[in-house]
Amino acid sequence: MEKSFYYPVPWAEISYLREALSAMDIPFVIEQGDQLQLSAGEVAFVFPDMPVRLYRHVFELFGKAGRRYPS
Repeated sequence: MEKSFYYPVPWAEISYLREALSAMDIPFVIEQGDQLQLSAGEVAFVFPDMPVRLYRHVFELFGKAGRRYPS
């Protein structure tokens, strides 16, 4: 999967978001690394480029645009 954008998320929200994204068949991986801008207690939901139709669901779920994944 080529990584395009990500959302930092507190650990407490991982389960809910993972279930919601899986139910919508939206591809993602969960990462935690130094190259991403994460605060203590956060992980990143990472997404590939996707059609606008799918991106709309991601945008609505997270409530904002994601951050660009570093190259």
